[in-house]
Amino acid sequence: MSVHEPAPTTDFAQGLANLREHGFTVVPDVLAGETLARTRDALYRAAAADRCRGREVEQFALDKGDQSLTQRVWNVLSRDPVFEDLVEHPSALAFVREVLGWPALLGNLSANICSPGCEGGHLHADQTFLGEPWPAAGPQGLNVAWAIDDFTADNGATRVVPGSHLRNCSVPADEMEADTVAMQAPAGSMVVFESRLWHKTGNNITADQTRAGIFAWYTKTYVRTQENWFLALKPEIHQFGSDDMLTLLGYKSAGFGLVNGRSPV
Repeated sequence: MSVHEPAPTTDFAQGLANLREHGFTVVPDVLAGETLARTRDALYRAAAADRCRGREVEQFALDKGDQSLTQRVWNVLSRDPVFEDLVEHPSALAFVREVLGWPALLGNLSANICSPGCEGGHLHADQTFLGEPWPAAGPQGLNVAWAIDDFTADNGATRVVPGSHLRNCSVPADEMEADTVAMQAPAGSMVVFESRLWHKTGNNITADQTRAGIFAWYTKTYVRTQENWFLALKPEIHQFGSDDMLTLLGYKSAGFGLVNGRSPV
């Protein structure tokens, strides 16, 4: 198992090498300036609206402690147009195409906002929908996490066990408290990690720093999406979506989801 963290890199080939060896890679400076500011404002606005209307989700199974300190925002894709840009960002889709192949599906786009005092979460892998041993073909899913605020060791950055993807199994009961490292990344970074990597939300031990991240979950096409886009999606996203977006949402199909033998669109 790897004992070192990969250095952040904007080199795509090195990022892929980091994924193979460590299970994750940090790509800095993908969002910047006004784009990052608009995205951050849109996310915090959606989170505030959920709190105001009492629409916060009950305790999420992977979170510990007080739910009010670890807010989940679901169906982020329908909340503001800026999030559509994240889903099909060229830097994100480059990793999706290389690791999972194409076509692929967007299983979910959700946010995790970790406020001071949040107790983090339980160590897990995202490929537990498969029986073990997992396929030798490699990861069946890929997370692209967008650091909307700085991710630091103290403010609740996602924590991982580097190299754990090479175990090719879910977290054994006796390793739930395995040593982890924080995926530290400045705001605007893209953190890519594969579905077999053991990870969890970190503890926020700061007095005044909130850590917000948006997590795009992509999978191979045979995997059922976590979000039911056909029920949850705002109509205009389907109506005006690009070919890539419609493919990711399952509206353009190849092999699965056909209607009378053809893709629905």
